[in-house]
Amino acid sequence: MLLMPDPPNTPTHPGSGEIRRLGEVARAFLKLGLTSFGGPVAHIGYLRAEFVTKRRWLDEPAYADLVALCQFLPGPASSQLVFALGMSRCGWLGGVLASLMFTLPSAVLMIAFGCGVAALGDLHGARWVHGLKLAAVAVVAQAVWGMARALCPDPARAGIAALAATALLVYPGGWLQIAVIGAGAAAGWILYRRRVSISDRRAESDGRRHIVPILLLAAFAALLAILPILSRATAHPGIISFDGFYRAGSMVFGGGHVILPLLRAEVVPDGAVADDTFLAGYGAAQALPGPLFTFAGYLGTVMHGGSNRWLGGLWCILAIFLPGWLLIAGTLPYWHQLRAKSWVQACLRGANAAVVGVLLAALVNPVWMQGVRNVADFVIAGAAFGLLQWLRLPPLLVVAMVVGACLLPVG
Repeated sequence: MLLMPDPPNTPTHPGSGEIRRLGEVARAFLKLGLTSFGGPVAHIGYLRAEFVTKRRWLDEPAYADLVALCQFLPGPASSQLVFALGMSRCGWLGGVLASLMFTLPSAVLMIAFGCGVAALGDLHGARWVHGLKLAAVAVVAQAVWGMARALCPDPARAGIAALAATALLVYPGGWLQIAVIGAGAAAGWILYRRRVSISDRRAESDGRRHIVPILLLAAFAALLAILPILSRATAHPGIISFDGFYRAGSMVFGGGHVILPLLRAEVVPDGAVADDTFLAGYGAAQALPGPLFTFAGYLGTVMHGGSNRWLGGLWCILAIFLPGWLLIAGTLPYWHQLRAKSWVQACLRGANAAVVGVLLAALVNPVWMQGVRNVADFVIAGAAFGLLQWLRLPPLLVVAMVVGACLLPVG
């Protein structure tokens, strides 16, 4: 029997059992917020290890369904996945709490780094940063391996994954990710629409209409339209920065490194942030756990002067994460209803295979190409993969071991 996430209409007024579950959500995601190094693709591996393999909150196909949804929507994919997992476990409160706990550690660190950037300097090229990149290679490789075995069990789906990976390696880009997942869904419908049995269907929704998700999607669209008008009409620095970071969070697919050129276009050309200061924050963001989008907190901090500059960091973090949170919270209840239908299940077979291809392409570029530079790196990454896959060591321990290995004296 498949283990599935709880329905999205979990009560928002918690009793004693719900409080216990919310506490479990808070502890789990705070731990991941403190230990999930390696960027958004690695986060998918950490989240899978925690909630599919270890805690068994949901099964492999259900997890891949959520990954596919978050890849389809604009915004920070791994942070949206965090919200979806928390919401599936404990309703709206669970989604908000999971997002806060996962984001808080890196947000605090990036804002603190922004306050002391002149003293700390640039972290680019540090050996411990390189160790984190190698650990990410192992984490992502384990995720790809496990998801491929579960979601590509036949030649057709393996072929979909291979074609998706090849397309993204030849023509990388956020929009193409959406295209290959859509093509995978179409292939799944063609190949499997007559082969999905009743046992493949998920629990049917109670069919109730959800007014709150509709309002959230309307709020997303309204802010996207109104904020540029307000920023031009008022010329208020706070509204201008909120508009710029909100649009950046609304226009990027997949999240992670794709957001960097959008943010640079918002803050560097007009002189709000110097280019070298921007790059120093980028180097620090890669070395920290949690979502890369908290880089916005650093930029908001260095853009604002005075003793309360940290408020500028919080303001920009809210702006960049808000569109993704609104979209996932507004879409997820209908996603649970749709995925119960047999034709959607057929599409999801192909889409999930394409997601494996997306992760495989990301494993090659940028994770492998930025992390593995020589034979020693290959050995370390391979050993870390073995520790994760066959010895089942905790990811945090493996990350610590890899970083330690990279800090050993050379020669």
